[in-house]
Amino acid sequence: MARDRPSPYGEVPFFPVARLSVSREGWIARTISRPGGLSYGSIACIETREGSPTQIYETPSVISYQKINRRKIELKEIVLTGIKPTGQPHLGNYLGMLKPAMELAEDPGEERLALYFIADYHALTTVKNRKELQDLTYQAAATWLALGLNPDKAILYRQSDVPEVFELAWVLACFTAKGLLNRAHAYKAIVDDNLAAGREADKGINAGLFTYPVLMAADILLYGTHIVPVGLDQRQHLEVTRDVAIAFNKNYGNVLTVPKAVIRKEVMTIPGLDGRKMSKSYNNVIPLFAPSTQIRKQVRRIVTDSKRQEEPKDPEGCNVFAIYQHFADAEAVEAKRQLYLNGGLGYGDMKQELFELLEA
Repeated sequence: MARDRPSPYGEVPFFPVARLSVSREGWIARTISRPGGLSYGSIACIETREGSPTQIYETPSVISYQKINRRKIELKEIVLTGIKPTGQPHLGNYLGMLKPAMELAEDPGEERLALYFIADYHALTTVKNRKELQDLTYQAAATWLALGLNPDKAILYRQSDVPEVFELAWVLACFTAKGLLNRAHAYKAIVDDNLAAGREADKGINAGLFTYPVLMAADILLYGTHIVPVGLDQRQHLEVTRDVAIAFNKNYGNVLTVPKAVIRKEVMTIPGLDGRKMSKSYNNVIPLFAPSTQIRKQVRRIVTDSKRQEEPKDPEGCNVFAIYQHFADAEAVEAKRQLYLNGGLGYGDMKQELFELLEA
C-alpha cells in the first residue's frame, strides 16, 4: 500500500518507489503509486533474473505530480548517473558527466533505460539548511532540463524519493571493507589537509562523508545498472561499487549487476582557472549559468604563462586551449593549434574567443 510521510522539502506526500524483495531469481523492484494513478518521484518497475534485466515498465518521473503512463520496453542496458546539488554546476560537470550522460540517453543505436537523479542526500554531508538544500535540488533538476535532457528518453528523479536506496546502503555497508573507505580520495584529502595544518586527522569529518562511497554504491546497484558515466574524480567510487557488488555476489549468488564506468578520455580532467582540476572545492570553476559579466571575469582569470603573442606556445599545456577545444568545431581547434605552435596568438584574444563560445 502507498504510505505518506513528511518530505525533507516540505508538505509533499511521499510514496514508496521500487519496493524491493529478494527471491531465488534475483532482485525484483516494483513501482507503487497512490490510488487514482498519481505518483510522486516514480522511477521504474525493474524485474531481473540473475542480475540481468528482463523487462522494464517505465514510468515518467518529475518533480511534480503526473499521471503514470506505463509502457513495456525491451532493453539491453541500464545507464545511471547523478549530480549532487551542492552549488552552481560548472563546465567540469557538464563535460565530464552531464553531456556524456545525455548523449547515452539519445543514442538511437542502443536500447537503454536512462536513470538520472539528483543526489540530495549525498549533499547532506555539507549542506545542512533545509531551504538551501531544497533550492539547490531544484537548481540541479533545472540544469538537466536546461541542457537538453529529454524526459521522454530518460527518467529524472530525486534520490530521497527512493527510500530503498538507503535500506540497501546499510546492507552493502555490511559487505564493504573499511580499508576501501579509508582510501577514498575525498576522505583522504580532508585527512591530509588536517594533518598538514596540525589538526586531528578526522576533524570536521562526519560519518556521512566517510561512508559516501557506500551510498553511491546503493544508488547504482539498486537498479541493476550496467553503465555509469562519470568524471575522472568519481572513478574510484565506481571501483568501490564493483568491489562491493562482487563481495555481495560471492555470498548470495549472481544477484547484483557489476557496473562499468564510462569516462571519456578527452574530458578525463577539465582544468580550472588555476590549472588544477575544475572543482568547487578549489574555487576555480566557470559556472554554467551565470551573468555574462561573471563568465567573462572568470575566463579572464584563467592562468597562463608569460609568453608574448609572437612567441610559439604549447597548446597542450595551455589551460585556455584545454577548455576551448571542447566547444569550438574541429576546424577552428586545428587552426588555433597551429597559431599556438607557430606564434601569433595572444592569450587575451584566446580568452575573448573562449568567452564568446561559452556565451553562444
